[in-house]
This record gives sequence, structure tokens and C-alpha cells, in this order.
Amino acid sequence: MEDPYKVLGVERNASDEAIRAAYRKLAKRHHPDLNPGKKEAEERFKEISGAYELLSDKEKRARFDRGEIDASGAERPQARRFYRDFGDAGGRAKYHSQSFSDEDLESIFGAAFRDSFARGFAARGADAHYALMVDFLEAANGTVRRLSLPDGRTLDVAIPAGLKGGQVLRLKGQGLPGEGEVPPGDALIEVSVAPHPLFRREGDDVLIELPVTLKEAVLGAKVAVPTIKGPVTLAIPPHSSSGTRLRLKGRGILGGHQYVTLKLVLPHEPEPELADFLKRWQPHHPFDPRKGMRTA
Repeated sequence: MEDPYKVLGVERNASDEAIRAAYRKLAKRHHPDLNPGKKEAEERFKEISGAYELLSDKEKRARFDRGEIDASGAERPQARRFYRDFGDAGGRAKYHSQSFSDEDLESIFGAAFRDSFARGFAARGADAHYALMVDFLEAANGTVRRLSLPDGRTLDVAIPAGLKGGQVLRLKGQGLPGEGEVPPGDALIEVSVAPHPLFRREGDDVLIELPVTLKEAVLGAKVAVPTIKGPVTLAIPPHSSSGTRLRLKGRGILGGHQYVTLKLVLPHEPEPELADFLKRWQPHHPFDPRKGMRTA
């Protein structure tokens, strides 16, 4: 089997994220479902999956880098010579070599090598990759979605609360079947989150823009505000400006907060009385809202 780093096209010091990204790119290109009837694509996909399985396992990757296992995961043959050091009277270390025959090595390591060799080639079936789109509120609160597969099967996918777009869910044993008694691979489901017309996510906080009237902004009011768990009542303080940001504690995702930004909206139809009042109105504390914006 080819070097797994070469299979995925990454450097030996590549990060876990780089390895994962390379695997996703290659897996999508060579997936059997996208290359029906192409035996070479199926073989390439198995090779890619095997390389990722080794490099995504920190212990296996470290053992491969140290030369203890090969690209298939099988133990490498041990050296034929073993060294024992002895201290002499002067405290200096000397080395004495001792050779072992093939029969000696077989009796000591034979069973272990055979088991490891067998495990290395008894890899499970290939992983299957799917894509799933969920609503913003489904991702925020958690749900169960049914995914229809190309072969007619369905999978019930548990969406955990707080899931972010781009996360990959792994369903053990729901991938492609293995040969003989080899167990099937896993189903890897990359989840996308559809945007919401009102809510926007920032970490575990939820942001929303709330239209308010001039009267509500000037005099204050209690109004209903949508949240991911349903509407709640928000108290708007008197003399609030457009752009004022208010917090609903704990109303975000997984204990985060919801931040409400007020947006002053004037009525669509003219209000003659309001216009007449503003013409006569002389503020007790005049101010310039554009002060500091002048450049010359």
C-alpha cells in the first residue's frame, strides 16, 4: 500500500485539519456513487479511506511515523539483531550483539506477527459520505432528521443542539459493507445550516434586529421578541436610539445570549400631526448626530 501521506497529498507534518480537508476533497471526487461502474474509482476511494483511517488515528499515525507499522497498519518485521549493554568497572557502556535464527524469531514473535498482520488486512468497509441541510432552529435546538440514501435505505440522524454548519456526524456501521466477515464502514454526514430570515449566529450568541416605532423608542415599551425557543417580552428603555443593543440573558444557543439591536422605523404613510409638532419643536438639549463625521 502506498504511503498514506502521498495518497492524501499532504506533508508529513500536516495538521489534523489539513489531513481532514484533503480527505474530504479526494473522497468526494472518487466516491463510488459519483463514479458508477468505474472500478478504478472504487479502488482509489478505498485507498484514500485507508490512508485517512491511519492518519486520523493519533496513535496509528505516530507508530507509522516511527516505522513500527506499515501503510496497511501491519507490524513491520523486527530487526534480526538485539543489543544488550553491560557496564564495565569504569562505568562505560559496552554493547554485545546476539544473533537469533529464524526458528527462534518464529517461536518468540510468530503468533503476535500473524495476529497483527491479519488485523492490518482485515480493514472495515469504506466510509460513505453524505450531505444534509438543516434549518437554523433545528441546528440551534437539536432534532432528528431522516436522510434518504441512494440505495433506498433511510437513516435517522440525530442533530445535536448547537451544531454548526460544516460539522461532520459519524454513524458507526452505516457505511459501505465490507467483504466477508469484515464489518461495514461508517456514514459520514456533513451538515449545512440554512440561514434564518431573522436570526444570525455569532459563537453561541444569537443576534436579531428588532424594528421599533418612534413612540416606542422615545417613551419606552414592552414588546414581544422572537427567540430560538419562542417569543419573550422585552422592555425597551425610554429614549432609546436606533442601534441600541439590548441583551436577553441565556436566550442564545447552549446557554449563550440573544442580542437585540433596535431599528427605528417611521410609518409608511405621512403623519401630519407629527410633522407639525416637529416643525414647532425646539429641543431643550440641541445636538448634532453627525458631529465628528466632517472631514474638512
